[in-house]
Amino acid sequence: MMANADKNLFNKIIMVDETWCFAYDPETKQQISEWVGETSPWLKKLKLERSNIKTMLIIFFNSQGIVYKEFVPRGKPVNAEFYKGVMDHLPKNIQQVSLTAFCCRDLFFLHNNVPAHRSASVCHFLIQKNVKTLYRPLYSPDLSRLDYFLFPKLKMKFKELHFADVAEIQEVVTDELKKVQKEEFLAAFQKL
Repeated sequence: MMANADKNLFNKIIMVDETWCFAYDPETKQQISEWVGETSPWLKKLKLERSNIKTMLIIFFNSQGIVYKEFVPRGKPVNAEFYKGVMDHLPKNIQQVSLTAFCCRDLFFLHNNVPAHRSASVCHFLIQKNVKTLYRPLYSPDLSRLDYFLFPKLKMKFKELHFADVAEIQEVVTDELKKVQKEEFLAAFQKL
């Protein structure tokens, strides 16, 4: 209903989520499955584990594209204080990416339900910035567009690749994010 009343609603919603990016992520079961005949011997494959070298990506995007992204420094906990620091950088980036949303200050953040997003200090911070918050219903996959759109698209490209260090992971992920088309973001929001 809200989307029908306000044609510019999708430009006002900013989705927020995090994901781990690994230096090595093994193939999925679907990628390694093979058809074999009844008399064919089973192929033995080594089961490899994910790398311990990893970095967390926090990403903010709207129907127009990526508004802001930040990689969490190694060893830094993603708690309410860190999350508020990340959101402190947002106004400048929102202004650069979506001037109309920034000017009207009529923004909605669509968060997931992790404690850092729902803490009292973060809620108070968002109220001070006049940002309305939308939370996903608990245990509902319906509203998690990142989990079905952006993250799989990003991660499938890196399966079975090896990266030397965190800096290389961040560089490759950043390059891949730049390739995602504006139409793909809009389609993800329309499925919402």
